[in-house]
Amino acid sequence: MDIIAVVFLTGFDYSLPLTNPVLKFLLILVIILFAPLLLNKVKIPHLLGLIIAGAVIGPNGFNLMERDSSIILSGTAGLLYIMFLAGLEIDMGEFKKNSGRSLYFGMLTFLIPMGLGTAAGLYVLGLSLPTSVLLASMFASHTLIAYPLVSKLGVAKDKSVNITVGGTMITDTLALLVLAVVVGMTVGEVNDEFWIRLSVSITLFALVVMLIFPLIGRWFFKRFDDNVSQYIFVLVMVFLGAVLAEVAGVEAIIGAFLAGLALNKLIPHTSPLMNRIEFVGNAIFIPFFLIGVGMLIDYRAFFKNWETITVAAVMTVIALTAKYIAAWITQKSFRFNVDQRRLIFGLSSAQAAATLAAVLVGYNIFTKEFSNKESLSPDMFAVSDGTFLSKENKKVRFVEMSGEYPAIGDVATISGEMVSESLLAKNGLELVFDNGEMTEIRAYHRLLGEPILNGTILMILITCTVASFQAQKGAKNMAIREASESSDVGDSDSKERMLIAVDQLDTVEETVNFAMTVKARKNNRHLYALTVVDDVESNGPSEKNAKKVLDLAAVTAASSDNQIEGLLRYDVNIVNGITNVVKEQKITDIVMALKGNKGISGSFFGKLTSGILTRCNTTTLLYKSSQPLSTIKRNLVFIPANAEKEIGFAYWLVKIWNMARSTGAKMVFYGAVNTLEYIQKVHAKHAIEAEFHEFSDWEDFLILARDVKKEDNLVIVLSRKNYPSYHSVMTKIPGYLNKYFENNNYILIYPLQNNNAVNQSQVDLKNPAMMQPMEKLDEIGKTIFGLFKKK
Repeated sequence: MDIIAVVFLTGFDYSLPLTNPVLKFLLILVIILFAPLLLNKVKIPHLLGLIIAGAVIGPNGFNLMERDSSIILSGTAGLLYIMFLAGLEIDMGEFKKNSGRSLYFGMLTFLIPMGLGTAAGLYVLGLSLPTSVLLASMFASHTLIAYPLVSKLGVAKDKSVNITVGGTMITDTLALLVLAVVVGMTVGEVNDEFWIRLSVSITLFALVVMLIFPLIGRWFFKRFDDNVSQYIFVLVMVFLGAVLAEVAGVEAIIGAFLAGLALNKLIPHTSPLMNRIEFVGNAIFIPFFLIGVGMLIDYRAFFKNWETITVAAVMTVIALTAKYIAAWITQKSFRFNVDQRRLIFGLSSAQAAATLAAVLVGYNIFTKEFSNKESLSPDMFAVSDGTFLSKENKKVRFVEMSGEYPAIGDVATISGEMVSESLLAKNGLELVFDNGEMTEIRAYHRLLGEPILNGTILMILITCTVASFQAQKGAKNMAIREASESSDVGDSDSKERMLIAVDQLDTVEETVNFAMTVKARKNNRHLYALTVVDDVESNGPSEKNAKKVLDLAAVTAASSDNQIEGLLRYDVNIVNGITNVVKEQKITDIVMALKGNKGISGSFFGKLTSGILTRCNTTTLLYKSSQPLSTIKRNLVFIPANAEKEIGFAYWLVKIWNMARSTGAKMVFYGAVNTLEYIQKVHAKHAIEAEFHEFSDWEDFLILARDVKKEDNLVIVLSRKNYPSYHSVMTKIPGYLNKYFENNNYILIYPLQNNNAVNQSQVDLKNPAMMQPMEKLDEIGKTIFGLFKKK
């Protein structure tokens, strides 16, 4: 045993920093697991905990790990992931509605830091104008490092977050353009050709990402439904967008953000793919980035001299002050509350990604100007072995000299590393020769010196700390307020309870995913999948097949973090099975699917209308899929006149809104003027991408439907007989769909018709006022906006 132990111990490398890849990865996983758990006990946000952990284990801490290429690679992926998620999760309806506000905030959060930063660089730190402008651009940019925290608390859809995310794209783009221009001026490359090349490349890059990426994504998702392939495809698009951004002359983070916007409509927010994207990013990639940022922190740099401390203090104060002023002005301009201001400030005050890019580029660029005291005489610094000492204490050793002094072509090293003449230039050293003899060693200024580099690291630590606490406080308060408001609306009987009727394996996934798309966001437990085994008909699903169907439904729902209760029922027929379960489980919504392109058969329609619809007072949705719902470009919603007079109006409208929010596809509403007025009022407060067209004559349904395209989804709101919105043409709709729209997706909606699932006091159909057009959102308005608050 002793021999085995000795062999084991001697064969394992325990030296620091760690070099064993398995041990390094284990250490990082332990940090990702325990750092948030331990620091959360002392109320420190987990994002900050990972940064602190990175500083502790990094080369400037206990030196357990180096910030090597593997950390940089994973960290870069994490940074791109943050920006991609920000673009992917943004509510496109709100984004377009608030594009002006995003531009307003983006310019504020760019111009205010630029002004204050330039002034501080010139008059407080005594820097040159180019250096001051570049320093100010570092304050103007920011990283959405707190976005995962905000998203986790469920307030990422808030208007303030939407505006901040949009403003981030603007200010980061402008800040990185400033970086490109200042660097170009420093190396003497700014001319007409420079501006033309930069403008053309950025324009082409944006057009490719925003126009070509959606086409590629739609083509891929239509043809490949493998979970792994879809996820890898998304990663490819993220990094392709990042590469194209760098080719265009801007930072990769801009490409990742635009890739998220481009794929926004193709990845529903409630889909399994979205769940996988968020899970992998939050579990692996983003923590790697935060740990890598922490590894940059060198606490010893702050004790070397007062200049570093002074620079760091000025940078931190200017950065936080400028971002707070921008957030405060935005709050006052748009009448946001204090917590929304905290969200804006928390999301926009963290300096990391673009700031690091700017300071590292500036540190590695040297100005073309130098003073006499920076000209080093070879007579003063020459020694017998040909070694010279530069101003920055970097040894320049010429090991192969043709004469007493180094000449052109002689081999040199810097700090022991064999180098070329170009590497000398990269270190700010230039050798001056006269008649073959070196007469001078010139040491140039760095565009951003070492004090600014170290000050930037301290600024990153402090701003990330402040941003994390502010964003967490604002997000928590808003989440608590939303939960309180939603609990005040309606009673327990009005909560959504959805039944998904499934009987075929090949339609289960699409049906469940559709149900997850239209359900209320907070309803992840009151979901039921039902398969009825018919005791009479021999062609019904067998018990064995029924169990497979229910198992697949449960797995599909679980992949999007939802829990479905499987119900296997034996009954004399399917109608009895469904109606009895509706009563037993107090179901409010039924989702059913049609198989493939078979359409609606006469027998099925008969069972639906004479059985389920007459016996179940629920919102019933019948869904037929010809292509994935995520690849739909438009949803054409046909609404009968007087639909607003029925009690189920608000309930099916919420389902439509949920689908629009999840998929991002445009909603085109066709209906009577009075009906559209209600929907437009909802749209004013809960923006989605929508159009409204007057339509009241259902006899002309087929004429109107001529404009339907292959990638359109038809949503047709129907009614039962003897109710206000019923029209005789509705009985012909299934035949029209089977004959003219067999290659389209479509949804038939039968609204809830009585108060089986809602509180009597909310809306009463017997009230004569309900039978007249209403100009104000009174009783039914309370129901509509109450439901929208809860979703």
